[in-house]
Amino acid sequence: RVKMSAEEILVHAVKLGKNFCLYFDELECDALCKERTLHRVLRNVKSQLLVVRPDLNVAAFEDVTDQEMQSGNGMHFSIHCYKTTTPLAGMPVAFSVQVEDKSYYMCCERERGEMIVRFKEGEVPKEIPGESNIIFFKKTFTSCCSKAFKFEYSMERGMFLAFEEEGCLRKLILKKLSKDEVDETMKISL
Repeated sequence: RVKMSAEEILVHAVKLGKNFCLYFDELECDALCKERTLHRVLRNVKSQLLVVRPDLNVAAFEDVTDQEMQSGNGMHFSIHCYKTTTPLAGMPVAFSVQVEDKSYYMCCERERGEMIVRFKEGEVPKEIPGESNIIFFKKTFTSCCSKAFKFEYSMERGMFLAFEEEGCLRKLILKKLSKDEVDETMKISL
């Protein structure tokens, strides 16, 4: 440890390997490790619940009756929180949901030049060694609205989960947010 201007800084030993490559000893890797899981419903600004329908390949915010909510089919999400070595980006999370007896995880894929939100059958991994198309950074929606959040896609900064009106559906999408803009379609309550 070295003391500089009243601030303590941890110093690590380094060594030179083959071809004079620089190696650091005892540093944490950038892998994401699952820390805990929250079980929640996701609501938009209109208090509608996010419902996943894998058979129709759609996830949309819908008005849901109490009876439908009791069944919980495709509505009760597991939010998997991961530990990270870079906390400034926000809490890394992945989403999964049960539909009937199957588990589906949320991911993003590029299709015809556009980023699409998908739900694929399978489990969320306990560890993610590097970048992943299932990770979103959970951030408070605004400084005065700490109970609502926005979720930034980890592989494309500035792209957030949001909803878009498509006919009678409020479909889950990824949407670009310009700096310092407040977009109510990105506001998600847990």
